[in-house]
Amino acid sequence: MPPLDRAIDEPLASRRKRVCLVGATGTIGRATAGALLRQEHEVVCLVRPQSQGAAVPGRPATARLPQDVTVRAVDLSDAATLARDGFTGERFDAVVSCMASRTGAPADAWAVDHRAHLNVLEAAKRAGVPHFVLLSAICVQKPVLAFQQAKLAFEAALIDSGLRYSIVRPTAFFKSLSGQIERVRAGKPFLLFGDGTLTACKPISDGDLASFIAGCLDDESRWNRILPIGGPGEAITPRQQGEALFAMLGRPARFRQVPVALLDGIIAALSLAGALVPSLAAKAELARIGRYYATESMLVLDPATGRYDAAATPSTGSETLFDFYRSVLGGAAAPERGDHAVF
Repeated sequence: MPPLDRAIDEPLASRRKRVCLVGATGTIGRATAGALLRQEHEVVCLVRPQSQGAAVPGRPATARLPQDVTVRAVDLSDAATLARDGFTGERFDAVVSCMASRTGAPADAWAVDHRAHLNVLEAAKRAGVPHFVLLSAICVQKPVLAFQQAKLAFEAALIDSGLRYSIVRPTAFFKSLSGQIERVRAGKPFLLFGDGTLTACKPISDGDLASFIAGCLDDESRWNRILPIGGPGEAITPRQQGEALFAMLGRPARFRQVPVALLDGIIAALSLAGALVPSLAAKAELARIGRYYATESMLVLDPATGRYDAAATPSTGSETLFDFYRSVLGGAAAPERGDHAVF
């Protein structure tokens, strides 16, 4: 019989893993690094070389990572460099990827969401890594945009790779729903597409999502599965988001409705002009992304009916979007917003 102290230590030792994290400098990536550390895992972050430069004057993106992680600057577009300078012949128990294209434009999406991920996957296979946890997106259920197709293509490659996988598809992020806080606080109306009830979502906080991602390493029910996940509470519409903001400020709700047809006109004009000016073609794709988020719910899609199903969308965590609104209105810093934000 092993000594008692050894028996106590063994379960923790068996749970502690050496994790290679990519996409660590984004908001979800930083939260995931913290969640992995809290679970006593060793974390090595592979960051793109430009992340070592200043994201804001005098402050590199890597400076915002937890102190206890190891950071390696690696060109993820080069498979040989990735294996040599990233994995370096060392043992890893898992790869966790929170990496995503910044804009969603076709060239960026296929370079990052697909090709860079394929390089990481190949390096992981060669290094004998048994488990790959991928942060994807729930919107790939209905793929009409380049970044969705790129994500799906890599999801398929991961599933076929022979590695154990966990593909996490979160619903809306708090940061993508924070763009109108200052607008409302400044006395302006809350902008809605249509009447504000076209879509609904179960937003999830960075911390709750990070904990779920980290939990994939040990929770066997999350292995070899695609995992849609939302935050706690009922699904909420944009109109309900606006009503909550005004109520927290003690003001009557004011809305301005934007017709979806306006977005269609902008997309058509940019697409036409993009045939002559490539930069306008990229803007047309960004406008399509905006239209998608303005008209599609971030919930589980029922393939039989073609409808979004709030009841079928799993929930996790404890922080609601309205908790987040209250914290920002109370003085907390608003998060960095990605390029996919509609407003």
